[in-house]
Amino acid sequence: MPLDAVCVSGLAAELGAALAGARIDKVQQPAKDALLLSVYAPSGARRLLLSASGGGARAHFTQEKYENPDKPPMFCMLLRKHLTGARIDAVEQPEWERMLVFRITARDELGVEARRTLIAELMGRAANVILCDGDMRIIDCLRRADFGETAYRRLLPGMLYKYPQKPAKPCFFALSPAGRREAYAGTDRAAEPAGRLLDAFSGLSPLIAREIASRAGDGASLGEAMDALAESVAAGELTPTLVELGGKPKDFSFMRISQYGPEAVNRPFGSWSELLDAFYGGRDRAEQLRRSAHDTLKAVRTLRDRQARKLAAQREELKKSAGREELRRRGDLITANLWKAKKGMRALECEDYYAEGTPTVTVKLDPMKTPQQNAAQAYKEYRKAETAEKHLTALIGEGEKRLDYLESVLDALGRAESERDVQEIRAELMGSGLIKTPRASGKQRRIRPAGPMRFVSSSGCEILVGRNNVQNDELTLRTARRSDVWLHVQRVHGSHVVIRCGDGGPDAVTLSEAASLAAYYSEARGSGKTPVDYTQVRRVKKPSGALPGKVVYTDYKTVLAEPDEGLARKLRA
Repeated sequence: MPLDAVCVSGLAAELGAALAGARIDKVQQPAKDALLLSVYAPSGARRLLLSASGGGARAHFTQEKYENPDKPPMFCMLLRKHLTGARIDAVEQPEWERMLVFRITARDELGVEARRTLIAELMGRAANVILCDGDMRIIDCLRRADFGETAYRRLLPGMLYKYPQKPAKPCFFALSPAGRREAYAGTDRAAEPAGRLLDAFSGLSPLIAREIASRAGDGASLGEAMDALAESVAAGELTPTLVELGGKPKDFSFMRISQYGPEAVNRPFGSWSELLDAFYGGRDRAEQLRRSAHDTLKAVRTLRDRQARKLAAQREELKKSAGREELRRRGDLITANLWKAKKGMRALECEDYYAEGTPTVTVKLDPMKTPQQNAAQAYKEYRKAETAEKHLTALIGEGEKRLDYLESVLDALGRAESERDVQEIRAELMGSGLIKTPRASGKQRRIRPAGPMRFVSSSGCEILVGRNNVQNDELTLRTARRSDVWLHVQRVHGSHVVIRCGDGGPDAVTLSEAASLAAYYSEARGSGKTPVDYTQVRRVKKPSGALPGKVVYTDYKTVLAEPDEGLARKLRA
């Protein structure tokens, strides 16, 4: 859900207290609709995220890691010019608006103090970040609103900033109890109570409107439920609360939410920043990865589908070549009966000495050819089919390997955790010749390998997990010691897992946890118990000419393991 006005009021109080007197050290723009300000506050160094995304507009301190583009966008460079080294004096919320206004003191090119105002409009699809000077004249904004927009809200550099137009409906929290009852009574009586609340008031989110109606349905009158909510907000009784359904975040609010029933869990947080980081952090990572991996995923899926179609056509051709013995038999019968075959005949009746009892059969002939030419044509088609079988068998074998490799790349892309992981997989595909290397345009940013994921078992043993096929090879064939233990899920694609245990071997707990990690970082992630093979690294070999990530192993044992996301998070170093 988007931030409502009450949540923004709690957020404004939290940020205002933490940022008063803070200095802006860095300005970054990791995404087209997100800004990251590194600030030195009295409480220490913090990172302030300002997001203007349609489904997640917000402003809060964050612990999430964001990757920056190679070249900063123009708006980011402008903010660096005006805000680097500036002091944040105050954080304000215009009355019951979903906005935060940052009052800032900066210095201009001559070192003279200058006032700046950074405005974060957190209003769903209309979200924006705007930088104004001391006279509230727009310097620039994240999203410019040109003349195609409504006239009063043109947002262009040089124009005076105007606050968004207030809704015609009265604000729920600004009315008296009698005023709220009167406004509610003026709505359509046939509508649902939650809908009537949204029609009557501004300042209420759909979630809170449904909650008021739900509480009124539990025995309290609607008027009493409205009054209780207004009094609670007026007293500042705001608790950042995350609502979870089935262990996954469903909603968040400033109060306990009961409308989802007993299966919902209300989890309070110590601050709004912690709540918003928990609610949006995973979503943002997933969305950013989806965007960065889109082109690579599309290219790999196209290659996979093309290879699958090619294999199907080759297998069909191979089926046809399986009947080549009939061609040789036809040629032999014509040759054995040349004495009675004549040019111009369309068929030759002769005894089939290949069959038991030598029955009489009819062999079709080309009347335009002599009997000798008909026999030669049959032998030629036979040899062609025999050669085709050899070539097709080899091509199908190679094609199956390539298709299997492309499936493993799709699996690795599905498990990618950062944009760097996606870039490494794309580099792997270029190195394998499956996608073209783009022409160099200026200075190219070199991808620094992230290295394998590192985990520490409950008994203190180090476990390494490869992120992609190339890294799997590096981990198994170069990083791991010969006496370490190597694990891989049986018969499906997945990461290579290595337990750094040396000659002593791993303990039972470490082996079980490593097997669970091997199952989690594989195609079997969403399944139940999965067989995982393990052996010493010295028993793992890479066949000559094999594609990245492909190995063979011997002298292995198998253990059943269940993918466990919670365990993976717990053991992650």
